[in-house]
Amino acid sequence: MASGGVPKVLDFLSLIGKLKGLKRTGWIRKNVPEPETVASHMYRMAIMTFFLGNDSTLNRDRCMKLALVHDMAESIVGDITPHDGVSKQEKHRREKQAMEDIAKLAGNDLGNEFLSLWQEYEEQTTPEAKVVHDIDRFDMVLQAHNYETAEPDRGRFLQEFFDSTQDRFQHPLVIEWMTELNKQRNRSQQEKINSTSSQT
Repeated sequence: MASGGVPKVLDFLSLIGKLKGLKRTGWIRKNVPEPETVASHMYRMAIMTFFLGNDSTLNRDRCMKLALVHDMAESIVGDITPHDGVSKQEKHRREKQAMEDIAKLAGNDLGNEFLSLWQEYEEQTTPEAKVVHDIDRFDMVLQAHNYETAEPDRGRFLQEFFDSTQDRFQHPLVIEWMTELNKQRNRSQQEKINSTSSQT
């Protein structure tokens, strides 16, 4: 445990707790009512990793840890998106500094683990990091679909999120999920068209 013991652990937990209230920037920008938080995004990602259990090429527990740590730095730097005018290099620098500060609060062993997991996700050099990146993207488009379904009068107002992920998924399971999601989205669109036609 880091110097300072329990007080530093509580400081760490309070800092990470900010993610429970930090709303994701992309949804705010698109005027989504009651947008999800960073913590809720990471929670569903972590749940998704359970479905990787049949893939013997992956360490599922490591995938779960990566999902829970990959956006941890946002508790300090916020949810930076490409629309914020911050370069990828600067975003990485800010987040790395944030993770180093977070690691100091968590203590030597856990802090080093958090920092290592974050760096692994950033570098995208392991199978686990790559599949969690796929899951990150998929959770985004699934959430976009959820929002579009909740506001059918706005049509496909979150299309840009689907466009940004087109043909970018690599893991077979996530590709399967995306195929089904597209079917559901197209079905919903057709049902709306049919409903509109019947009313005219």
